[in-house]
Amino acid sequence: MWKLKVGEGVDGPYLYSTNNYVGRQTWEFDPDAGTPEERAQVEEARQNFYRNRRLVKPCGDLLWRLQFLREKNFKQTIPPVTIEDGKQISYEKATKALKRAVNFFSALQGSDGHWPAENAGPMFFLPPLVFTLYITGHLNTVFHAEHRKEIFRYIYNHQNEDGGWGLHIEGHSTMFCTALSYICLRILEEGPDGGLDNACARARKWILDHGSVTHIPSWGKTWLSILGIFDWSGSHPMPPEFWILPSFLPMHPAKMWCYCRLVYMPMSYLYGKRFVGPITPLIQQLREELYLQPYNEINWRKARHSCAAEDLYYPHPWIQDLMWDSLYILAEPFLTRWPLNKLIREKALQVAMKHIHYEDENSRYITIGCVEKVLCMLACWVEDPNGDYFKKHLARIPDYIWVAEDGMKMQSFGSQEWDASFAVEALLASNLVDEIGPVLKRGHDFIKKSQVKDNPSGDFKKMYRHISKGSWTFSDQDHGWQLSDCTAEGLKCCLLMSMLPQEIVGEKLEPERLYDAVNVVLSLQSKNGGLSAWEPATASRWLEMLNPMEFLENIVIEHEYVECTSSAISALVLFKNLYPGHRTWEIENFITNAVHFIENMQMPDGSWYGNWGVCFIYASWFALRALAATGKTYNNCQVMRKGVKFLLRTQRENGGWGESYKSCPEKKYTPLEEGRSNVVHTAWAMMGLIHGGQAERDPTPLHRAAKLIINSQVEDGDFPQQEIIGVFKMNCMLHFAVSRNIFPLWALAEYRKRVPLP
Repeated sequence: MWKLKVGEGVDGPYLYSTNNYVGRQTWEFDPDAGTPEERAQVEEARQNFYRNRRLVKPCGDLLWRLQFLREKNFKQTIPPVTIEDGKQISYEKATKALKRAVNFFSALQGSDGHWPAENAGPMFFLPPLVFTLYITGHLNTVFHAEHRKEIFRYIYNHQNEDGGWGLHIEGHSTMFCTALSYICLRILEEGPDGGLDNACARARKWILDHGSVTHIPSWGKTWLSILGIFDWSGSHPMPPEFWILPSFLPMHPAKMWCYCRLVYMPMSYLYGKRFVGPITPLIQQLREELYLQPYNEINWRKARHSCAAEDLYYPHPWIQDLMWDSLYILAEPFLTRWPLNKLIREKALQVAMKHIHYEDENSRYITIGCVEKVLCMLACWVEDPNGDYFKKHLARIPDYIWVAEDGMKMQSFGSQEWDASFAVEALLASNLVDEIGPVLKRGHDFIKKSQVKDNPSGDFKKMYRHISKGSWTFSDQDHGWQLSDCTAEGLKCCLLMSMLPQEIVGEKLEPERLYDAVNVVLSLQSKNGGLSAWEPATASRWLEMLNPMEFLENIVIEHEYVECTSSAISALVLFKNLYPGHRTWEIENFITNAVHFIENMQMPDGSWYGNWGVCFIYASWFALRALAATGKTYNNCQVMRKGVKFLLRTQRENGGWGESYKSCPEKKYTPLEEGRSNVVHTAWAMMGLIHGGQAERDPTPLHRAAKLIINSQVEDGDFPQQEIIGVFKMNCMLHFAVSRNIFPLWALAEYRKRVPLP
C-alpha cells in the first residue's frame, strides 16, 4: 500500500532543509502494509472514482485520508444532522453540524500541524518529469513498477471520451496535453495500440485528426525538440542572450513575472545548446506515429506558427510574430556561428546557468514550481550528468509526487501553508477553542515554523529577487518564495493566536517576526493600491503583448490581484489594532489605497474577478471580507451593496451557489449546469453575505445556504468532492482537495456565530 509521510527527511549530501522538513509531504510504497480489509477499502475508492470519473473529475484525495483516520482510530461520535423542508435551523443543529465537521477535519491534521492535500489538476505537470528521467537514464530508478501502475491509472482516468486529454482534468482535449500524455504512456512501455480502453490508439487518432504534433503549442514544441521528436528549427527562438541584456531595457528579466522568468531561464539554456536527448528506437517510432507525413519531409519553419485551435486561448498579436521571425531569420544565424557563438552565446549560457544554480540553491532544489523544477533539473544534467546539482534535484522529486484514488500525479508543489492558514482561521471561527486546543496549537506551531527567516542569499537583487525575510510561502519554508496573500494570512493567524491563552495555543510569535511580515506585505503594494503576489509589479503592461504562450494569459509581468489585496487589508487592520505604534502612517495609507483598488476593480454586475479561485464568487468573498474589515457596510458603501446584490442574484433554487470554471477563461459569470450547487462556492458566497451584513437585513438566503451545506455533509463529517475550484492565469484549473473541508466548516462557524438562530 501507499503511505503518506509527513515532515520526514534526513540531511545528507544531496538533501537538506532549513527547518527540519516541517511541511514536507512524501509518499512511499510498502508492499507489506495494510490488512486485506484496508487494501480492499483502497481498491473500492479507486473503482468508485473510475465509475464516476465522467461525473466528478477531481478526486476525493482519499488514500491519505483513509490512512490518517485509521491511524487515529477516528470515529464520528455526533450523529448526522438533517434539515427537513419547511423546518428552521436551530442553534443546536447548527452546532452539531459544525462540531461534526470540526471533529472530522481535526483528525486529518498531520503530526507537524498542517493538513496534507493534493494540489494538482493540470495534465502537463507529470509527463515532462517522465521525459527528463527517460533522457537522463534515471526512469527505472525513480519510478518503479508501482509508480508506473499509478501513473497509468491517473492518465487513463483523465482521458476524455474523444481520446484526448485536456489542459486540466475538467478541460476539453488539447494537442499539448494529448501529445504529452501519449508520449508519456509510450515511454512507460505502453504499446502504440495499448492502454485501457485502447487509450493509445484513441489518443493517436485524436492527434492526427487535429493536424499532428506540428500543431502543438510552444511549450510542447520545446519538449518534443528536447526528446528528438521535433526539430528545434520548428520552435520560436529562446535566445539565452536575454539574460545578459542591459537592465535599462523594458524587456529585462528582472521585470518579468517570476514564474515566466524561471520557466524560460532553463528553456533558453536548453535552446541555446540545441540539446537533444538520445535518439532511441522508441523516439524513432514516435517520429512515425505522431505525424501525417514522413519526419524528414516536414516544413519546420512553417510549423513554428502552427497551433491547434483547441489550444489557442491567447492568439499572438502580429508584432510578436514579427519579433519571432526577426530573431529566427536575423539573430539566430549569427549567434550560433563563429565568432559570436564564442563571444556572446557561451557567455549567455554561463549566465543563465548561474541563475539556475542560484534559484536551485535558494529553494533547496525544489524550485518555484513543477514546470521549472523539471527544466532546471534537466539543465543541470546537461551541464554535468554526474554532478551534485543534478543529484540534489533527484533528491527532491518525492516532494512533488502525490498519490490518490485516481492515480499518481505531479503537484504544482504544495499548498501546505495556504491551506493551514485558512484551516486555523476556520477553526478559530468555530469558538470551540477549549475543545480543540491541541489542534490549534499544532497548527499555530506549523505556521510559526514555516515563516521564512532570511532573504535570498548574497546579492539577491542582482539575481532579480525580492525580499523574503518574514514572509510565508504557498507551501513550506524550504520552498523559500514569498507570497503576499500567504504572508498576510499567516500574519493574521499569528495575530489571532496571540489573543488566546498561551497554555492552549502555544507561545505567540515575537513582535520582530510580525514586523518582518508586515514589511514584506507593505513592499508589494503598487501605485494603484493593489497587491502583487510574489514581487513588485513595476513593468509596463504592454509587455504582455509579448506573451509567448498560447494557452495562458497575463504571464509576462507581475500583476495586482483582488485576493492578495484583500488578504493584506484584513491582516493589516488587525495588526494596526494590536500594534498601533508600528509604522502607523504607512499602514493607514496602505489600507486606504488598497480599499480604493478593491472598489475600482469591481465589475459592473457587482462582482470581482478571481485570479486564483473559481471565480467571481471567490473574489467577491475576498473583497467583501476586506471592505467589512475597514468598517464598510451595506448602508454606507455602494460597492458593498453591489457586491451583496450580485451574490443574492446568483443564489440557486436549492439555496446554494455553483459557478463553472468556464467563468475564468471567458471572464463572465457562468453558473454550473442543471442548477447544480457546489458546497465550496456556497460557503464563499455565504461568508461574503455575512460580511455584507445580510444577517441583519434578511437572513433567509443564509438559512437556505446553511441548509444546503448541512444536508450535504456525509456520515463521517466530511463534505462531498465536487467540481474543481482553483485556477491560475485564467485558463488552467487547480484542484485544492482540502477546500471542501475548510470552507463549509468556516461558513457554518460564521453562520452559527453571527446569524440569530432559535
